[in-house]
Amino acid sequence: MHPEKMVSGNGVDLCVQEFGAPTDPAVLLIGGAASSMDWWEDAFCERLAAGGRRVVRYDLRDTGRSTASPAGKPNYGGPDLVADVVGLVDALGLAPVHLVGLSMGAGMSQHLAVDHPDLVATLTLMSTSPGGPGGPDRPDLPAPEPRVAAAFSNPAPEPDWADRAAVVEHIVASFHPFSGGYGVDEPRVRALVGRIYDRTTDIAASQTNHWILEGGEPVRGRLGGITAPTLVLHGTDDPLFPLAHGEALAREIPGATLLPLPKVGHEYPPEPVWDVVVEAILRHTSR
Repeated sequence: MHPEKMVSGNGVDLCVQEFGAPTDPAVLLIGGAASSMDWWEDAFCERLAAGGRRVVRYDLRDTGRSTASPAGKPNYGGPDLVADVVGLVDALGLAPVHLVGLSMGAGMSQHLAVDHPDLVATLTLMSTSPGGPGGPDRPDLPAPEPRVAAAFSNPAPEPDWADRAAVVEHIVASFHPFSGGYGVDEPRVRALVGRIYDRTTDIAASQTNHWILEGGEPVRGRLGGITAPTLVLHGTDDPLFPLAHGEALAREIPGATLLPLPKVGHEYPPEPVWDVVVEAILRHTSR
């Protein structure tokens, strides 16, 4: 069993769970927007821990059991999520820590590597970009595919957040526009979302607040100053950040290595690529 615990830092309480021996090198998993730590699946974390890592996952504020603001009224901004990580690393004595971030969590990891280099042993950045979604203002970065643009411009109506079944179906459906060649394993995702619903303090806040946060200063112009060894994992089928985003990120961080993941979309690593992803992370964090 891996008990959950509440850790205080940066003025908030974050729910944390650890796998592996506390004396092993620490790997901190930072999830994407609106994602509790459950999306870093138990078996995935166990495999990293079996490779000799102290694996730490946590609920970002407004997800899971961590501190929550009212839905639609977050009392914090994007930089506060980064500061939460600093507080968590300090409270758990993890520094220097191996950061593994996905999507928004990978954006946060970029800021941490730039602003707090002493905290970061290595960086693993998944499903992210040096500059956010492409478009006319970023001509060097491809725009999202039409199915993703449509999902953002014409979102599905909100469910009754008190109706567990309706919320589960709403969240499961939201994954389809972002999936890659492996598709969405609906039974597996449905079971995971049910678990998330049951352990989340405010499910409406968890699915709302991260999308309306005010961001911090762009970090792209400072990526050349990152000194932490960096691994970029990027799905070849990512419809939000097409592969060119990962290629650009790897070019702009000195010495970074890019590992494309065939058939993977904008998503947590599907089980068929766990062998590749776990091996890559273990190898990268062995330095």
